[in-house]
Amino acid sequence: MKQRIIGLVLLAFLSVAAMAQEKQNNFEIAKSLDIYNSLLRELNLNYVDEINPGELNEAAINAMLQGLDPYTVFIPESNIEDARFMTTGEYGGIGALIQFDGEYTRISDPYEGWPAQKAGITAGDVILEVNGVDCHKKTTAQVSELLKGQPGTEVTLKLKRYGSDKPVVKTLKREKVKIDDIPYYTVFDNGVAYLSLSGFTRDAGANVKAKLLEMKKDHELKGFILDLRGNGGGLLNEAVDIVNLFIAKDKPVVSMRGKTTASCHQYNTNNPSVDEKIPLAILVDGSSASASEIVAGSIQDYDRGVIIGTRTFGKGLVQNILPLSYNTQMKVTVAKYYIPSGRCIQEIDYSHKKDSTMVKTDTLGKPFTTMAGRTVYEGHGITPDVKVERDPYATVTAYLYGKNMIFDYANKYYNEHPTIAPAKEFKIDEATYQDFMEFVKSHDFSYTTGCEMEMKKLKEAMEIEGCDKQVADIVKSLEKALEAEKANDLQNNRDDIEELLRSEIVGRYYYQKGRIEAALQNDPDLDRAFEILLNTNGKDEYHTLLSK
Repeated sequence: MKQRIIGLVLLAFLSVAAMAQEKQNNFEIAKSLDIYNSLLRELNLNYVDEINPGELNEAAINAMLQGLDPYTVFIPESNIEDARFMTTGEYGGIGALIQFDGEYTRISDPYEGWPAQKAGITAGDVILEVNGVDCHKKTTAQVSELLKGQPGTEVTLKLKRYGSDKPVVKTLKREKVKIDDIPYYTVFDNGVAYLSLSGFTRDAGANVKAKLLEMKKDHELKGFILDLRGNGGGLLNEAVDIVNLFIAKDKPVVSMRGKTTASCHQYNTNNPSVDEKIPLAILVDGSSASASEIVAGSIQDYDRGVIIGTRTFGKGLVQNILPLSYNTQMKVTVAKYYIPSGRCIQEIDYSHKKDSTMVKTDTLGKPFTTMAGRTVYEGHGITPDVKVERDPYATVTAYLYGKNMIFDYANKYYNEHPTIAPAKEFKIDEATYQDFMEFVKSHDFSYTTGCEMEMKKLKEAMEIEGCDKQVADIVKSLEKALEAEKANDLQNNRDDIEELLRSEIVGRYYYQKGRIEAALQNDPDLDRAFEILLNTNGKDEYHTLLSK
């Protein structure tokens, strides 16, 4: 009885303290708003030049939100269409990705089956004008705003095409574009099904289920690979539905814990599973985030499948979009995600960022256990059961890609070759690679290697120390050796450069699906998944990994 009275007193004390804190916060909010209103009013009356109150207000809001986390953002009325696209995958436009090249924005990837591709617009086409508006020096955001609009309305583009001096004019009718979350799926000859999932927009779960059932109907599957690499997430309920395909009904998948009652909720599987026995592998990388991590983490926590690849991004924060006045919105972080083992997948604690370097590390966090008793760790996204490390691109490869040498050569190749072999079969032959090297040379391509940067620092240090003259001959000899090595960079890194070239060229003819087909022909993550699911090395790794 005494303990109960103490408990009630403590509860009453905490309630009073919470009410007092809320009252204090409300006073501070009212005070801050009054100060802000009076400041903006006095600025408008007294500042020497004319001000734009709307721009100042948006700048103030963005500065305030910068002190929180990068996912809590203000959405002005002009960006509502972009916010809708993030959740539905739909927007009114021409259906193409664009990129800025320093002078103009150009088409980087038209989506197959949508207005741009149907009108014959190709990757590499430079956008000179949109509806008569000059696009020189306009950013991708500005050009995107011109391209988007109500479905059914027309938009006229003036384009410059590779190999032609005469501009091309295309008039397109905008459509309600819906980007497919499943750009590619197949059953390989070895009996393993594969599905690439690029997002978690509306109906993603139902679509994955339909494709899985289709493949099960037409084939006797020996395994299933779900590719979440590069998938930045989306709708939480779609992640739950996808986990539910492999996990029985009424099992916890993810819980949200936040400040308000509305932001605290547990999501369980709601339906009978589709297949709880098929050997399952999930491919992830550093760009697999949020909903992707919920799927991979839940499957890992239930020991239902093997996670393969590299450590995921580590985004375990929940955002809601809240309506504000004058048709504006705010996307605000309201909670954190916790998966079945109880661990949070969030990498960085933004609430303590003033005391942190904000650098992602591989230091082990708090340990948790899966259903089978395997040890997993919190705070670092999802660490794969099987790591497949890849060497980073060499400096020359990164510069070729970053300076659009590979993109521009693909435009040249497409202009000179009406057709190519199917995506799975297309290869970069010797003649093509030699032509590419000549193309690079003709464009005065230059770059600075890491060794060259270090050599520059060394020479500066030697000048300061006064020993540069004594070692001048040695330095010159070393510089010549570095130059000779650099001259062979295009040959020494041919394998990586060829892979990027092949993907870019294939994309000109076969679009997103073709890029994936081509990439899968030389994919260490996929090869490792085959090895584990099919037990080709005779070690029964699949069951061993899931029972540790």
